[in-house]
Amino acid sequence: MMKVHSFELYTAKIKLKKPFKTSLGVIKYSDHIFLKVISDTGEFGWGECAPTHDINGETIDTCIALSKQLTNSIIGMSCFSHGLIFEKLNSIIYGHQSIKSAIDVACYDLASKCKKVPLYEYLGGKIDKKIYTDFTVSLDDVDKMVRQAGEIVEDGFKIIKVKLGDDGKKDVERIKQIRAKIGDDKQIRIDANQGWNIDEAIYTLQNIHKYKIDYCEEPIDRDLSHRLKEVKKSSPIKIMADESLFTSNDADMMIHGNHCDMFNLKIGKHGGLFETKNIIAVAEKNNIPMQVGGFIESKIIFTVNCHLGHSSKLIKYFDCDSPLFHEYDPIIGGLEYKKDWELGLSSSAGIGVDVEESFLDKCSKIF
Repeated sequence: MMKVHSFELYTAKIKLKKPFKTSLGVIKYSDHIFLKVISDTGEFGWGECAPTHDINGETIDTCIALSKQLTNSIIGMSCFSHGLIFEKLNSIIYGHQSIKSAIDVACYDLASKCKKVPLYEYLGGKIDKKIYTDFTVSLDDVDKMVRQAGEIVEDGFKIIKVKLGDDGKKDVERIKQIRAKIGDDKQIRIDANQGWNIDEAIYTLQNIHKYKIDYCEEPIDRDLSHRLKEVKKSSPIKIMADESLFTSNDADMMIHGNHCDMFNLKIGKHGGLFETKNIIAVAEKNNIPMQVGGFIESKIIFTVNCHLGHSSKLIKYFDCDSPLFHEYDPIIGGLEYKKDWELGLSSSAGIGVDVEESFLDKCSKIF
């Protein structure tokens, strides 16, 4: 039985190529925790999180404050005991999904390495489909967003995701002009990041439907999730739950309340792969299509997303562009961006990643 022996934790701030804007604010740098778990035989696994204060209610400082207590609590446990690890971490403190997800992912990497299989195989999946990422147009003035969309299409992307949510009427104009710019053969998905009120969401969705929209992520404030079904009922565009979906209990509530058509999975939001798999099970039982996305993590988490995407036929959509936002990529191996922005994986055991030693030398090592 491979046991968890110790951990190393590093923090880093990585600059973005350009500011990333949503209805929640502007980001110029992304904050990261890189977590290494080491077994009693010397094998290791990597996990990561990018705590997002306005969604997860966490920062680098809150993650650091809890990290030692959480990691110490599972030392001596089998790296294969994912359910027990999940329960132990939750017994220490409620919530704090970001730091828990880094621990959970590192243990999954270690476990699948010990089994000498890729993570997707360890999760019960196989590669039997091609997967492609979108690329995101951040929220800005209409003309700047249209220009962004044009540049993204010129770079070969067939799918664009558009950030909206600061003004419904402006958002209709944004989509109208973006569609005119990129033509009818490209897919458009939209994300309001909770930015609209209920009436505004219904108005906006009804008025942009004509521009061929795949779906809309989280149109209204998550505190109004109990009324999301009002938007869904009136919307000609499918609704994807994101910020209102943290746990498998949330997934049950979303389905039984008829609040959405789709789920957006984010490992850092769910506390790791174990609970993400529970949400997937709920989705599969109810035939709910899913997307895998994330915060602005490095290639570690988005490689995990690709592995996860090959574990369920209902994971059909991939929002895996965040590593492309960074000025510097410190990750060795991992997902490969191929022609037409197809996402490729190697057959390496585990996640298939490592972190550059020269990068870690520049990070703050907490323990």
